[in-house]
Amino acid sequence: MHEKKTKIICTISDRRCNPEFIQSLYEAGMNVVRINSAHTSLDSSLKIVENVRKVSDKIAILIDTKGPEIRITKMDDSEGFTVEAGDSVEFADNVEGISTKGLLYTNYYNFVAEVPVGVNILIDDGEISLTTIGKKDGRLICVANNKGIISGKKSLNVPNVNIKLPSISDKDREFILWAIENNLDFIAHSFVRNRDDLMAVQKILNEHNSHLKIISKIENQEGVNNIDEILTYCYGVMVARGDLGVEIEYQKIPTIQRDIIMKCQARKKPVIIATQMLHSMIEHPRPTRAEVTDIANAIYQSTDAIMLSGETANGKYPLEAVETMTKIALEIEKQHEPFLNLNMIDISEPVAAVLAKGIVDATVKLPIKAIVFDTMTGRTGRYISAFRPNVPIYAKCYKDYVMRELSLSYGVYGYLINIYDSKDDFIKSSVKTLLKDKCFNRKDMIGVVGGSFGPSAGATFLEISTAINMIM
Repeated sequence: MHEKKTKIICTISDRRCNPEFIQSLYEAGMNVVRINSAHTSLDSSLKIVENVRKVSDKIAILIDTKGPEIRITKMDDSEGFTVEAGDSVEFADNVEGISTKGLLYTNYYNFVAEVPVGVNILIDDGEISLTTIGKKDGRLICVANNKGIISGKKSLNVPNVNIKLPSISDKDREFILWAIENNLDFIAHSFVRNRDDLMAVQKILNEHNSHLKIISKIENQEGVNNIDEILTYCYGVMVARGDLGVEIEYQKIPTIQRDIIMKCQARKKPVIIATQMLHSMIEHPRPTRAEVTDIANAIYQSTDAIMLSGETANGKYPLEAVETMTKIALEIEKQHEPFLNLNMIDISEPVAAVLAKGIVDATVKLPIKAIVFDTMTGRTGRYISAFRPNVPIYAKCYKDYVMRELSLSYGVYGYLINIYDSKDDFIKSSVKTLLKDKCFNRKDMIGVVGGSFGPSAGATFLEISTAINMIM
């Protein structure tokens, strides 16, 4: 197992998901598999899930919903039409309408009514920009700002305009129910704007008594503005820089990324940095210097995870892309120092938080080679991870899905265990297993955090000694 602490998420397509391929990515450093529901069906997604599980029960699986997005309807001409700067383009409200040259319909019934005059509409991730100049006879009149081709099914963004889209679509609901049925680990919900979007997803999860955790994809200004509220209602956050870079001025993205990472860390929430991290490796075997620096900066900022999209879904060099991320992570993490001055907020278990900081502080003052802990919910692991220790964290988990949830947390690697009769039995058994896996040596000093009153009571003790002393 690689000793890197930053986790890697790989998008897997049903067109390339055989167990041998997934195994190669796992051995190269992949921790989580992402399935993009926008580009797959339920049946083909199930094929991915089955093959991932053939490889390892430690690989978490994340399904990405489409979320509340606006698109142009189907067009009568599949090739679309060309606009020149200054050309007029009109929108009308009819979700069943077939778009034609100069007249566009969208999948949102109230688009014309809610989009004001004097704003920009971006088509196909900003490839074409329109400015709204008026409304007449139920139509929104726009003028093109640049030359380009407008075709059906392309995405629409209206920066800085809050459109009242539903929180989840029928397709989202279908995939969420499928994820529950097939015991996936994470729902990454797209275009999260506020807590209502998350509560709509959580309502479905609660109705089915599901353990799935919600990852909020931050992709617009409203999501950025409401990040504190959003963090209260989700397990973690993905900074999805693709749509975010369309919705918000590009020069603001680095600051937004840094600020969201800091907020997530303070609240013990896993944070993922995504989009175009190694985009050139879709076609080329080596990354650009800018891409290497981008990944390094995300790790310097102490993100929990970094994500590959097209690089592993349909790129020519998927294995090389994962290996590249792993090499960069290992190099940058050498220079990392724990964040012992971190002011964690929203502490539900203060004893566990104090022990977490104590053990990380001890790794600075003593030659501790690893941290071991047991957990029923994963909370202790997230507390320890938040301080970003410079040694690996081994989670002994009493539930398989908690083991996989911790695949998103910086530096944490999970093992599934049974409940032991005593803390001594837990320590001896855990250390023996880790010695067998060559996670450390018998003479190495390690730190153990656990509970003396059963796993449900939370962490209550911290022990530091050599591995050999702990198994005697």
